[in-house]
Amino acid sequence: MGVEEPQQQQQQGVKSSCCVVNTHEPILVPPAKSSSAQHKDERYFLTNLDQNLAVIMQTVYFYKGSGSSELQQAPRDPVDVVKKSLEEILILYYPLAGRLALSRDMKLEVLCNDQGALFVEADANVSLEQFVKDSKLGQGLDANLRQFVYSVPGAKSVLDIPPLVAQVTRFQCGGFVLGLSLNHAIFDGIAAMEFVNSWSELARGVPLSVPPCLDRSSLRARNPLQIEFPHPEFLEVDQPPSDQPAEKSELVFKSIAFDEKKLSSLKEAILREGVLDKCSSFEAFTALVWKCRTMATSSDRLSSRQTKLLFAVDARNRLSPALPRGYVGNGILLTCALTSVEDLLQGSLSHAIELIRAAIAKIDNAYLRSVIDFFEQTRLRPSLESTLVITTWSRLAFHTTDFGWGTPLFTAPASLPEAEVALFLPHGESRKGFELVHGLPERDMKTFVSLMETSWI
Repeated sequence: MGVEEPQQQQQQGVKSSCCVVNTHEPILVPPAKSSSAQHKDERYFLTNLDQNLAVIMQTVYFYKGSGSSELQQAPRDPVDVVKKSLEEILILYYPLAGRLALSRDMKLEVLCNDQGALFVEADANVSLEQFVKDSKLGQGLDANLRQFVYSVPGAKSVLDIPPLVAQVTRFQCGGFVLGLSLNHAIFDGIAAMEFVNSWSELARGVPLSVPPCLDRSSLRARNPLQIEFPHPEFLEVDQPPSDQPAEKSELVFKSIAFDEKKLSSLKEAILREGVLDKCSSFEAFTALVWKCRTMATSSDRLSSRQTKLLFAVDARNRLSPALPRGYVGNGILLTCALTSVEDLLQGSLSHAIELIRAAIAKIDNAYLRSVIDFFEQTRLRPSLESTLVITTWSRLAFHTTDFGWGTPLFTAPASLPEAEVALFLPHGESRKGFELVHGLPERDMKTFVSLMETSWI
């Protein structure tokens, strides 16, 4: 984490197993009205919570060609609609038209220069229906999705990539896909969702449901610094020597779905252990994934080696004062559950849930302020050694984003920012199930899939 090297991909004439995408030359889209008079050369402040998350988020939104009532008067080109509304939304979200830079004390900030977002027009050589059929869209993380998100050629770090990159790819049927690249230092998932939904509201000519609040000053470090708690999420896991040399293997990505009924069965199995009176779907599924992954990747299941779980907790209402509605930035904190491999694997799923609950319970205003001050002093970033990172879309309403063609047929991340990340997507019509997307070496993945299906029954 921090100033990361971006993942690279091919662009012009990108050919996948499903279609060919031909891209036009990228252009810069500045705000429709210059913000420089009010924010000329502003060095926009990024908090210490933002500094830890400077990775690229890539997402895609697929739309059918038939439009909703706002745009049914005459056929319109989605490229024109998305581009024009982008010019408008950048007036309100002016830092997205700037560029990431390093401050004098080597922290990330945004130079607000109205240079503009990077925008790419593209065309696919198939219909949306054909692409859905050939790619099996909606079944996990599909490599075919990355061709719909433009990657800046030659970028050596996130400093070389505009905070917002947008690609609109038209299908032959009139449908299209919007592919976005956003820097996590600017947004967490909730703020990104509010931004994209506000953008789509401007495209439809309706008032913003959630106007943005760009003031991040309430999350500045204190003077003097007050580090009141230990912060194991930032520290390298202290591991005993291993007799097995570390091997780097190519990752195989799999999708594992637990619908609402299967999640209920999992929770019932956990409650039968007789430890807990109740548990949430997130707690149950996270405990199962953590335990099964640790078991699948550990050669010694009685090892004293440590295993760490990182997952985001929404801190907006845990701060005092609470962050305002529409806060633009990272209002989340990566919290940490840490134990030995032996303790996790010999214990029950209820025990894993207790570790998860303890990691959540400690997050209050005092702890959050201590984290901010800890980073100010140490500049450490969360270590991913022996770590599983859970990120979830279950609370994110990207599926409601309507640019005038109705809600998306499908929306999802196009890539994972780190190999250690496990993604929870909502599953089923009720969106109350989970679909897990994760990557492991092939041998470990086979074990992991089997454990996920059978170890708790």
